[in-house]
Amino acid sequence: MKYSLLNGFAAILFALVIVSCGGKPVNPTPKPGPSISLESQAVTVKIGKSITITPTYSNADGASFIWTIEGKVVSTSPNLTFSSNTVGIYYAKITVTNSIGSASREVKITVAEKLPPVIGFAVPQGGFSILKGSEYEFSPEVANTDGATYSWTIDGTEVSTSKTYKYKASQTGTHTFKFTAKNEDGQASISFTVKVLEEKDMPFKWNFESDTYNYSTGRSIRILIRDLENAFDATFTWTLDGTKVKESAEPYYVCNEATVGVHTLSVTMKNSFRSQSKTLKVNVCPPEGTYKRIGGKAPWNKIYEYMPAPGQFINADFTANTMEEACAWAQKRMEAKTFVSLGAWGGYLVAGFDHSVENDGGYNIAITGNAFHNSSEPGIVWVMQDENGNGLPDDTWYELKGSDYAYETKDYAITYYKPNAKSSVMWTSSDGKSGSVDYLAAYHSQDFYYPNWVKTSSYTLYGSKLISKTKEVSKDNWINQDFDWGYADNFSTIDRLSSNDNSSGGALDNHFKISDAVTWDGQPANLQYIDFIKIQTSVCAKAGWIGELSTEILFISDYNMSK
Repeated sequence: MKYSLLNGFAAILFALVIVSCGGKPVNPTPKPGPSISLESQAVTVKIGKSITITPTYSNADGASFIWTIEGKVVSTSPNLTFSSNTVGIYYAKITVTNSIGSASREVKITVAEKLPPVIGFAVPQGGFSILKGSEYEFSPEVANTDGATYSWTIDGTEVSTSKTYKYKASQTGTHTFKFTAKNEDGQASISFTVKVLEEKDMPFKWNFESDTYNYSTGRSIRILIRDLENAFDATFTWTLDGTKVKESAEPYYVCNEATVGVHTLSVTMKNSFRSQSKTLKVNVCPPEGTYKRIGGKAPWNKIYEYMPAPGQFINADFTANTMEEACAWAQKRMEAKTFVSLGAWGGYLVAGFDHSVENDGGYNIAITGNAFHNSSEPGIVWVMQDENGNGLPDDTWYELKGSDYAYETKDYAITYYKPNAKSSVMWTSSDGKSGSVDYLAAYHSQDFYYPNWVKTSSYTLYGSKLISKTKEVSKDNWINQDFDWGYADNFSTIDRLSSNDNSSGGALDNHFKISDAVTWDGQPANLQYIDFIKIQTSVCAKAGWIGELSTEILFISDYNMSK
């Protein structure tokens, strides 16, 4: 999500002309006028209580400050302390003025009769399963914590009065945990089950990207076991058409079968406690070029998947109950060159072309975002050939290698959990971290930032993760630094092929080379053309009051048509 930190910026060019030593007039660089940053554009305070609004000002030397509510001046200080004995909504406007210019911002102040706590906490379906002898820290998020007290109980007995609780799983058994947050306005509670188990009883889990894998003869494909949990000392045995081809602790198999046709691939996981098997199909397709499509007139022609991560724009101005409805909405937006948000890390969009896009060694694809300097929200780009010729994006994805490819976390995953109405979306990641996509009612107050068409209580997104370059350079002044090249919605000095600084945050293209496509192990894919493209938010970060970093896409085009 993007906000220009120079909203309200005003500058007056000096009429003075400076004469250089060579006698040529030189126009001085304009001095910037004041600007205002707010931690939030909407705040809530309890009736009779006070709240202090503390903006951050830039270029405000010698400035005057005027706060007004309903046109009446209420303060001439940089900060505003507000209270009211009447429930309602108030709009406070701050105007800062100096000899260079003026800037204004408005804050919505809601005075509420009561502000009970609100709890955000990610609970796996069926509760928690914890290995005996381990420790697990439970750390819920709580809003409206002024004067709050906390209580943790296990099977009805209080064990902690801290907000965070570290549990030592010393004995096996099933327990009911309850967390309660309470203040003078009310309380909120959440209950869940915790099972403490021996190794042999811990639930085994694994998933696969698909039941059928497609690739062209002469290539190879890695088949990776996803979401692997509690495998312990497992060995994986792989057989292809009945012949054992690999036995290893590695949870993947690289298949390079060259015989065109459908093959049966089986994998068996065996450890000290159990054995479990899965049968897959491997479709070795005809050689590259067999299904290549010549011609076509559209820069792109269809949205096949729109699966964003939670974010402030999700469900904001549209209602979709199915993936088909979500794709139709995204298609209509992009046909009008209006942005589509991919939400937080892992959110993606898949589009196709009415022809095969040629790889001529140069730039072949243009993707329109809305980045400007220090406001980049990079999306990794993936490409696919229609290797099986069925017109669907169900073949092999190849990542387009960008400038920071060597520093990416590969095979990353985040699981998002459906929240209660009007609260943050909690997440857990494949590297054991957790966090939230914050609910920021100042900007978007829809019930859920969790996609409405996802009917399950959680969903998992997969991909590669870039190292975050999001920074708070001064109080409440956040930047999303630019990456060198190779990403959508990124202010690149290389692949945007333009000197436009796009300071207004308008539409701006990044350009991509099919020749940058790599296989799973980073080797050149050597694709002659592509038929489908996927753009995916690739940084997991949030920037204070601005919220989650989310890639935005306005348009996709076959850049070869423009050359």
